[in-house]
This record gives sequence, C-alpha cells and structure tokens, in this order.
Amino acid sequence: MATLILIAGTALMIVSIGFSVMLGAADISFTTVWNGVFQYNPDLTSHQIIQELRMPRAIVAAIIGAFLAVSGAIMQGMTRNPLASPSIMGVTDGSALMIAIAFAFFPGTSPLGLMFFSFIGAGLAAGVVFLIGSFSKGGLSPVKLALAGTAVGALLSAFSSGIAIHFEVAQDMSFWYAGGVAGTQWIQVQFVLPVVVIGGLIAIFIARSVTVLSLGENVAKGLGQRTTMVKVLGTIVVLLMTGAAVSVAGNVGFVGLVIPHITRFLVGLDYKWILPCSAVLGGLLLVLADIGARMVNPPYETPIGAITAMVGVPFFLYLARREGRGL
Repeated sequence: MATLILIAGTALMIVSIGFSVMLGAADISFTTVWNGVFQYNPDLTSHQIIQELRMPRAIVAAIIGAFLAVSGAIMQGMTRNPLASPSIMGVTDGSALMIAIAFAFFPGTSPLGLMFFSFIGAGLAAGVVFLIGSFSKGGLSPVKLALAGTAVGALLSAFSSGIAIHFEVAQDMSFWYAGGVAGTQWIQVQFVLPVVVIGGLIAIFIARSVTVLSLGENVAKGLGQRTTMVKVLGTIVVLLMTGAAVSVAGNVGFVGLVIPHITRFLVGLDYKWILPCSAVLGGLLLVLADIGARMVNPPYETPIGAITAMVGVPFFLYLARREGRGL
C-alpha cells in the first residue's frame, strides 16, 4: 500500500506541477509548456514565463509542502502529540519574527541570510514552547503543548507586526504573513536544495528510531534506542525544513498537521513509510493549494495560507476536541 501511495502520489504531483505551469493570469497550452521545458526558446515570451516564473514556483511549492509535512510527522512522532505541527507549535511564527528583525535591522539581507535568521527563529520558538509546556501542572499533554504553541505563536506574531510597523517594513513582511510562492525564482530553489539533501538524509536515518520513539520513551529506551540523539537529530530536521520553508514561502499553516494524519491512515505507523509518503502528499497538497490560490479570484491571487487554513482549521478543531477528552 505504501509503495502504491508513493508511486501514485508522485505521479499526481508531477501532473499537478504541469497544471500549475499551464494555469495563471495567461493560460498556456500543454504543447507550449512541453516545448518551453524541453525545447526552450529564449526569444518567446511564453517560454520565458514557463522557465523563469512558473516552473520554479511549482517546484518550490512541492518542496515546501514536503518540508512542512515531514516536519509535522517527525514532531508528532517524537512528542507523541497528534496536534504537533510547525504552525501550531509556534515554530513558523518564530521564523517570521526573525525575518522581521532581519528586514528592520539588516536591510538587504540575502536569501541565504534570511534562511539563517529563519532557522534561529524556529529554534528559539520551539525552545520557548517546550520550556513553557514543561512547567505545566501534570506535565506535557498534547493539548497543553498545542495551547502553549498557539500562545507563544500569537505573541511572536504580535512582536513581528510591531517591528514591521515601527520600522516601516510591513510591506516587505506582508508576503510572509500571508504565505505564498508567487515570485519564486530559481535562486530560491538552489538555496533549498541543500536542505532537501541534508534534511532528507537525516530523516531517512532516524525513521526507524522515530517509529520506536512514537511508542513511548520508556519503550524506546527499553529497546536500546538512544532517545536523546534521535530527538536532537529530529529537531535539527524540523528546524532546517521549517526554517527553509518560512524563509521562502512565508507562514503556510496546517500542512504539517493534516498530512501526517492522512499518511498514517493510509500506510500505518511505520515512519520508514510515513516520512517519504508525507513528503509526497505534502508537496501535492501545496501545489494544488497554489493552483487554487490563482483560481479563487482571478486575476488576483488568494494567499496560499488561506487555502491551507480552509482545510486545516476544521481538522485541527476535530483533533483538539478528540484529544481534549483526556485533559
């Protein structure tokens, strides 16, 4: 079943990327897209649109969707928290805060520099959320951790807005608040590719360990797992992927919450399959969301974060209601 999901999901994602390249303010035929990809003519405007605007946009959407889905799956597995995701746990808001600081105090920061700031913000936010949650009476429960993440995320978002307004960088930050992949260029693809390689290899390396850890820390230690090392490596993957995603696409929520649950329903509880299938399905979801963002109110674009929220918010409320019974 997992192999079928991987093959079918990859095929659907490739088809969706093709439609993403075809659709836009000016629709382009399939034949033109094919020629623009395999027989590029720089003198043709349509070929330039395909190569310089739409292809990098579609590819980045797929990569960012995969990043967020894998990050959410690892967070849920390590914490045994079905509500964990980069957006719910405040990680994306931490990244956005550091990007606001970069715009305010270090104007002209390169895309690589923004990614570095984003990594730092993601790490600080995750640390604060777990610190606050650890002081709660009765220890960390899934809902308490989600509440801590939501509260910290709201605070960090308020700080981001204050910095953006005070230092007059709100226009620069508006893209990151809304979330989206419009205007993406090949340079962003080049910057996230190392994260694909490094984060992907680490995720593959710890997949089996996360499966054991998801059964409970005591069980994992009893089976000889080095739980601290697994958590450190998993956290590195989450920070790398979330930081890269926010620095390129802004605050795109709920992909990391919804996709891991769908994947576990389809392929079971083995993270050897959950992580790659989550990557494929997450990429597919964000490419489709990007297509939807262009079709809701043409020729204007709806923020892609609003599209994913329409799917994610009801799902989050359902999970919170189900998990809240254990409070």
